[in-house]
Amino acid sequence: MRRDMGEHYQRLAGSYDDNWAYSPAFVEWMSAEIARSLSLRAGDRMADVGCGTGLFAKGIVAAVHPRQPVVCADPSAAMLEQLGESESLLPLPASAEDLAERHIALPFEQADAMWLKESVHHVRDPARTLAGLAGLLAPGGRLLVAMLPATIEYPLFAEALRRYEVLQPDPSRIVEHLGAAGLRSELTYVEHELRLDTERYLDMVRSRYMSVLSTFSEAEIEAGIAEIRSRFPGPEVVFPDRFAFVLGVREGSSAGGAR
Repeated sequence: MRRDMGEHYQRLAGSYDDNWAYSPAFVEWMSAEIARSLSLRAGDRMADVGCGTGLFAKGIVAAVHPRQPVVCADPSAAMLEQLGESESLLPLPASAEDLAERHIALPFEQADAMWLKESVHHVRDPARTLAGLAGLLAPGGRLLVAMLPATIEYPLFAEALRRYEVLQPDPSRIVEHLGAAGLRSELTYVEHELRLDTERYLDMVRSRYMSVLSTFSEAEIEAGIAEIRSRFPGPEVVFPDRFAFVLGVREGSSAGGAR
């Protein structure tokens, strides 16, 4: 993981789902948007690459009812432990690079649908890794990169927003990478309004729910929280959560995705 994020996710794993338990509507919305964008069907062979705790894979299972387990790949053992026992989810200790470079194999020869939800910014060489993942797709297979845009309107402190813009890949570059990998690619945006109790949101910042926050010390985080309080003094923070959806499709038709 880029910037050696293993320790960050080891620490975050136990509280990650709690961060979003306050907004189940967001999890349901995002899971539905992923399923819609990928045109997921019950017969598809699916993989959630960089699944974290499987929060959105679980939502997709509830929406699509796949006939075989969704592969949940993540390099963090602590995150995968949060999957729990489920016949619908298959944990796979692997990074996107592991899969792309065939160091670790998927349990099926080809995938009908794969997605990376807010994990592509951890990939060291996006062009190479996305090309490798594209090579795992069946004819008609779909690969979705769901990511934050180059700029965001989050109620964060100024330095966190500045640092985010330095570190975040541009979605247009991801479109280029998928096209170079032989996929028909397109970029769309989806948006959901988030309403969170201010103190709850500040606890999320304190727990470093975004990976960019892991680049700040405890003192810097507390100073940042003071800045957020001064800018957002009310009991609730309301902001648009906008995502870039980069979809790549391999030409052809797939038998694996039969309804």
